[in-house]
Amino acid sequence: MEIHVNNLEELPAAARKILSAHQNDRIFLLKGQMGAGKTTLVHALCTELGVTEATSSPTFSIVNEYDSPSGPIFHFDFYRLKKEEEALDLGYEDYFYSDSYCFVEWPEKIPNLIPHDAREVSIEIISPSSRKIILK
Repeated sequence: MEIHVNNLEELPAAARKILSAHQNDRIFLLKGQMGAGKTTLVHALCTELGVTEATSSPTFSIVNEYDSPSGPIFHFDFYRLKKEEEALDLGYEDYFYSDSYCFVEWPEKIPNLIPHDAREVSIEIISPSSRKIILK
């Protein structure tokens, strides 16, 4: 599935499409270059899932937890990991296998730890304000 987003106002509709097309999926791997909008998309997804608190990039904390009507949502940013063992030390299994939503930025840093049922979401920059989101 491909979704074209021409501006930030279209992002909530894109988030709804992603979630409705993948109602049974809980782990989403967000791929894209720095500045592509991974954290912005996670914010839109969390909003659609009923998160009312502020969301932000967990670049330094590695994982942020948000409350939603359907339970906790976990947002990971593995950009700063030097090796996969750091994710093991974090206890990633407890999150990934909890049946909670997990939004993972920079999954390339933990290729051997990704669950087989994770859904890949790639974001391509088309212009300063538009993106192409590809779900695999």
